[in-house]
Amino acid sequence: MKQVFHFFAPCPRGLEGPLVAELEVLGADQIKATDGGVGFAGSWILMYEANLQSRIASRILWRVAEKSWKTEDDLYAIARDLDWAELFSVDCTIKVGVTAYRVPQIRSPEFVALRIKDGICDRFRLKGGKRPSVDTAEPDMRIQLYLTDRNATLYLDTSGDALFKRGYRIETGEAPMRENLAAGILALIGWTPAEALYDPMCGSATFLIEAAMIARKIAPGARREFAFQKMRLHSEDMWQELVAAAKAAETKEIFPIYGSDVSAAAIAHAQANLDYARFDDTIHLKQLNAMDAKPPFDTPGVWLSNPPYGVRLDEKEKLAALYPQWGDALKKRFSGWRAYFLTADMDITKHMGLKASKRTPLYNGGLECRLFEYIMISGGMRRKPAGSDE
Repeated sequence: MKQVFHFFAPCPRGLEGPLVAELEVLGADQIKATDGGVGFAGSWILMYEANLQSRIASRILWRVAEKSWKTEDDLYAIARDLDWAELFSVDCTIKVGVTAYRVPQIRSPEFVALRIKDGICDRFRLKGGKRPSVDTAEPDMRIQLYLTDRNATLYLDTSGDALFKRGYRIETGEAPMRENLAAGILALIGWTPAEALYDPMCGSATFLIEAAMIARKIAPGARREFAFQKMRLHSEDMWQELVAAAKAAETKEIFPIYGSDVSAAAIAHAQANLDYARFDDTIHLKQLNAMDAKPPFDTPGVWLSNPPYGVRLDEKEKLAALYPQWGDALKKRFSGWRAYFLTADMDITKHMGLKASKRTPLYNGGLECRLFEYIMISGGMRRKPAGSDE
């Protein structure tokens, strides 16, 4: 268990910094951020902790092979030469994925995935006369190949289902935000449970529930299963000790977390999710138009929202009319607050009538977005002429 293993944690692009900070707290070594994830090293138990505690990582991938290559036959050989039977049982189902970045010498990622699968199966067959089955829907083991034009790296996914699948979201609206993006934004803006939080366009309540989990110190992986539980190195006793310790650290404190939405359906979805997550005592919901929003408490706090993006022209025109109304609500009633809007609609800056103090590039899936920050100084802020930018 004291052996040093190497891992890679992919995450939503733009959240590499908060993920680095998270891994530092967990005690990871050799931490190195890259675009879309963070590499790190540590013990097998650290891998347990990362899966259990990380709010921002999408998966924890264990690096099991890394070699140079020139041809597709080399890739097959890299897979065939690894003793997979020492990593997991032949009775586990498998799925192979390939990510290739500017690699002109391969025919297609799908063909390479087939060659890697053949190498794995041939290795099992040579050793025990039996090969694992493929399951592309719900495999026990996910093998991921990352290719550059020179290097091939094989990872075994220790997480199984993506880490953002916390299990509390039983109802969703259109284009729901992933849970780890919401948690990463909360980390990025420096929110703490001592600060009131309000989402006036709460949708299915992802921001609110992630905030409540942080406030109550609920480990996001404490109530789910993982792929590493089927790996040869797994110690169920050690894992259950970590889970028990995480659950013992949870609190039942009440925190000022509020949400509203103009849509009755969205409020119904949000209420179902927070009831299922058992946060109905600390998250308060109300059906309300954002332009009519008022601070739900006396002290300043954080306004955090993910408004509609406006893909079609008519949607953009409707949003252009709403932005100044939201800006007016902030100026008139939210003095002293910090306000944040995550959006892919860059026209928001032309219409809000407020000066953004910060613009942070983020990605919601493959969609490029900006997290705009507005500091609502006491006494209001001067409105810029319509159509002007900052």
